[in-house]
Amino acid sequence: MKKQSWLSNQFFVIMFTWGIFIPYWTAWLVESKGFSIATASSLVAAGMIARSFSSFYLFPTLSQRFPLGKLARILTVVSSITLILFFPISSFIGMLACMILFSLVYPMLMPLVESMAAVMMKKDNVDYGKSRSWGSLGYTSALLLAGFLTSIFSEGAIIYMMFAGVIMILLTSLQKLPASMSEPRGQEKLSYRSLLKSKKFILAMGIVIFTLGTHAAYYNYGVLYLKELNVSNIYIGVMLNIAIIAEILFFALSDKFLKGRSISIMFMTAGSAAILRWTLLFMFPSVTVFIATQLLHAFTFGLTHYAFMRLIYEELESKDLPAAQGVYTALGSGLSTAVLTFVGGFLYDYAPGYAFLGMAIVVIPAVALGGFMYAKYERKPVVQKVLH
Repeated sequence: MKKQSWLSNQFFVIMFTWGIFIPYWTAWLVESKGFSIATASSLVAAGMIARSFSSFYLFPTLSQRFPLGKLARILTVVSSITLILFFPISSFIGMLACMILFSLVYPMLMPLVESMAAVMMKKDNVDYGKSRSWGSLGYTSALLLAGFLTSIFSEGAIIYMMFAGVIMILLTSLQKLPASMSEPRGQEKLSYRSLLKSKKFILAMGIVIFTLGTHAAYYNYGVLYLKELNVSNIYIGVMLNIAIIAEILFFALSDKFLKGRSISIMFMTAGSAAILRWTLLFMFPSVTVFIATQLLHAFTFGLTHYAFMRLIYEELESKDLPAAQGVYTALGSGLSTAVLTFVGGFLYDYAPGYAFLGMAIVVIPAVALGGFMYAKYERKPVVQKVLH
């Protein structure tokens, strides 16, 4: 199997399960396990905290001890075992333990596949955007399939879909590994020193935290917002998929159009798009505007993610990439999203549109940091002619 196809398959199956877990897990806890929305939210929040810890510490540590391809197999087997525990347990304490255990292991597959991509970009010259677009396709396929199956079998189908998806990951991981995925990672002690030495990496993390974190309101309250607009459940899934389709198209074309472009300008563009997106949802609560802003997901998420991947590819050595991915997942899409979920919930209770206005305000520092990165590292100095 070609290296490009191998990586594309990994992205597809892993993000297929992500497309089940992220949007539907709370609904499964409420509908199938009988928890209240508040209780289900606390379980999900506990899982997000565990996910942040595992992404920040466990994943970089394990990636130093195992080749990335072998680690994928280990994580998938353990994920399937912990997932089975969800079937018989219905008590809050039992479910809390399951959520923490599962969230310590399964979410590591996300920084893992991104680390695979980063290493293969360096060693195998793969096209990142092309393979990443298959991940987006897996995510949107899961959204559509989950919507169809839950309409027939109720939310009880979610756990079975999730288990089938994890088995798909395991079968895919058992394929012959590219040489770069079976190489030892080295036994050096895990260190974040190299990351801290890179001021551009620190700036990029600040931008990512402020930009990606603001998607919390969209991910957690987007469905409720559409219901406020009297949109039928049948069409909500279709509207949410517009953002994923835009993301797929972006990643499919990203390397072709953005190779060699300024990373700081990409970050500033993404931040500006986020401010526009969330402000429009606040100012114009209509279905037409919501659909239009879905197209901006290609920039608010896709461009932010692409710019970060480009930065670590150019700034860091291969041995530091797993640590960088762990920090990115833990802070960029973990703790920042968790904190802004609570902030967005408070604002949403006050008025639905205020949740998005709050997110627009939060993004402003990201644009400022992007401008600072450009001025400090990427702006070409003006050559002054000295007259003699």
